[in-house]
Amino acid sequence: MIKRKLFILICLLIPIIGMAQDISRHYKIYDVKKQKTISLDDIITDLGAANVLFFGEEHNDSIGHYLEVTLFQKIAVAYPGKAALTMEMFHTDVQPVINEYLSGIISEKNFIKEARAWNNYKDYKPMIEFAKLNKLDVIGGNGAARYSNAVTKSGLETLNQLSANSKEFIAPLPIDTATGRYYDKFIETLGGHSMGPMKIYQTQNFWDATMAWSIAKYAKNNKDKKIFQVNGRFHSDEKLGTLAKLSKYAPKLKILNISAFSAADFDNPDWKKYAALGDYIIVTDPTLKRTF
Repeated sequence: MIKRKLFILICLLIPIIGMAQDISRHYKIYDVKKQKTISLDDIITDLGAANVLFFGEEHNDSIGHYLEVTLFQKIAVAYPGKAALTMEMFHTDVQPVINEYLSGIISEKNFIKEARAWNNYKDYKPMIEFAKLNKLDVIGGNGAARYSNAVTKSGLETLNQLSANSKEFIAPLPIDTATGRYYDKFIETLGGHSMGPMKIYQTQNFWDATMAWSIAKYAKNNKDKKIFQVNGRFHSDEKLGTLAKLSKYAPKLKILNISAFSAADFDNPDWKKYAALGDYIIVTDPTLKRTF
C-alpha cells in the first residue's frame, strides 16, 4: 500500500524532478560531527536516536523543497506510523482546517483559502499530500499574522490583552526575547538598534516561541513520534531561535538540525565556514531557478 502511495507522491513531484536529470548532482550534504559528506539515508539513521529533525530552508530554494519531501517520505518509511510534520508555513489557529483536509472532509480549494496557505504553497503541497495519503499528522506551528502584527506594532506586552481562548493559540506568556548571538544576528540582518527593529525582533521571538511550543505540546502527547520541523533557516541556524526555545520548553527532547541553502561555493564548499550552522549542512546548486 505504501509503495502505491509513494508512486502517487512521485507524480506530485514531477515538476520539481524535471528540473534536472539527476537531482543528486545539485546538492551536497555534510555531517559536521563526522566531518564528511553523507547521504539523506545517513540522516534518517541518525534520527533513530532523536525526536525532532529541523530542516532550516531558504523559502525559494527549489532543491531544498525537493529534499524536504524526500526526507519526510524517508522518515515515514523508516519509522512506520511515527512520522509527523510540523511547519512554520501554517498557523496554530487553522489546525482544525488542516485536520479536515487531511481527513478528506474539505476540498483543497477551501483548505488553501481557509488555512491561509502561503503563496508558494505548491512547494509544500507534496508533503501535505503525502501526509494525507498516509494518515500522518501535520501541525501548524506558527503564530497567526494578526498576533505577530500586533507585536510588531505594540510589542510583546500587547499579547497580555488577549482573551484566554486566544492565548491558547500562542506560547505561554511572558515570551522572552533572546539575547546574545541571536539578537546580534538579527540586528546585523536588519541593521540598527532603533525601536522599529526591536519590535520586529520581538515578533521574531513570538514566532520562535509559538513554533517551539507547538512542537513541545505535540511531542508531549506523542512520545514515539519522529517530528520533522520545516522552517526558514534563520529560525534554527546555530541551534538558536525556535530550536533554542524548544530546548527550554522540552529539555529532554533530542534534536537534530539541518541548515540548507544555495551556496556560491557549491562546487567546492568551505565546510568549516558553515560548520556552526547545524548538525548537517546542505548546500544547493545556485545556478538553478528559484521557486519565486
